[in-house]
Amino acid sequence: MLPQLFPEGINRFPPAILALADGTIFRGVSIGAPGHTVAEVVFNTAMTGYQEILTDPSYSGQIVTLTYPHIGNTGVNAEDVEANRVYAAGLVVRDCPARVSNFRSTQSLPEYLSEQGIVAISGIDTRKLTRILREKGAQGACIFVGADAERAVELAQGFAGMAGQDLARVVSVKASAEWTEGTWQLGEGFSKPDQSRFHVVAYDFGTKTNILRLLADRGCRVTLVPAQTSAEEVLKLNPDGVFLSNGPGDPEPCDYAIDATRAFLDKKLPVFGICLGHQIMGLALGGKTLKMKTGHHGANHPVQDLQSKRVFITSQNHGFAVDAASLPANTRVTHVSLFDGTLQGFELTDRPAFCFQGHPEASPGPHDILELFDKFISLMSGQK
Repeated sequence: MLPQLFPEGINRFPPAILALADGTIFRGVSIGAPGHTVAEVVFNTAMTGYQEILTDPSYSGQIVTLTYPHIGNTGVNAEDVEANRVYAAGLVVRDCPARVSNFRSTQSLPEYLSEQGIVAISGIDTRKLTRILREKGAQGACIFVGADAERAVELAQGFAGMAGQDLARVVSVKASAEWTEGTWQLGEGFSKPDQSRFHVVAYDFGTKTNILRLLADRGCRVTLVPAQTSAEEVLKLNPDGVFLSNGPGDPEPCDYAIDATRAFLDKKLPVFGICLGHQIMGLALGGKTLKMKTGHHGANHPVQDLQSKRVFITSQNHGFAVDAASLPANTRVTHVSLFDGTLQGFELTDRPAFCFQGHPEASPGPHDILELFDKFISLMSGQK
């Protein structure tokens, strides 16, 4: 522990334990809500954006370990969120300072976590934890506020795993809604762009709001629909294009989304998928997905465009991947990861549809590959 980070005294933070399913124990202090949380633990290598990470619905069912050691120094505000609440099951950090310094901050990270009911731990060796996860893979874990290590291990070992979990319909909106908000600018707040060019129906499998804002910025009137909305209902809305969002869990159980996507592809509607949407498009074409050892979580992942040979630094958050070898002949691989060679993007050669595994909207992360949103706009323009 670094006591100087807790000027009010370290004793005001209750003891906490992080237990892994393999029996490993880490001891630290609680910086969130009391109780315990059980989920899959993963590591994220982003250096900034902890608030966006916490509120990304794709982290539902996962405890996030941030490898950058100093987390919480800029506090929390009401604007840097990607959903209406925290979706991560828990948070693990090395050091969380009690003092915050940022002109936009409205509360500290521990206050925010407590308010949101999120169990979190600080003061552990996150480098050691990351090495364990890198070597053994993501696994069940428990953050336990208290000192009962035996109980914490028992809870961690009871985690059923992410494979087979259909979480998209759990985190999705329950009713259709119109999205009108554009991106945020310092001193101006969120914009209200003109949205008269295209009508996009966006499936909410756990979408990040910055995706919707970037579509709005490009003149799209966005109708957000629940994950289980049928293709027939969407087609009645007469969209110019369909967007398949990011989201948590295993894509294979999402048969409702796979069937709907197959119908849109048959209709030759412009379709754009991100993250879980990318995986669902692959399954709709008869491809296969696989669970990754550690997944990709971070804001510094190099991805290559195979046609231009250009390398993009991208934001990533996924634990499943599409098997490129399982895709049909009418697909063309467009992007691959330079970390491990896994599929990052593909397009159809006979229909106006494409997808990307990473997060071109960033939040947090680089904006290198925002051009994919412009590609979607071009596909819709070509159909008019």
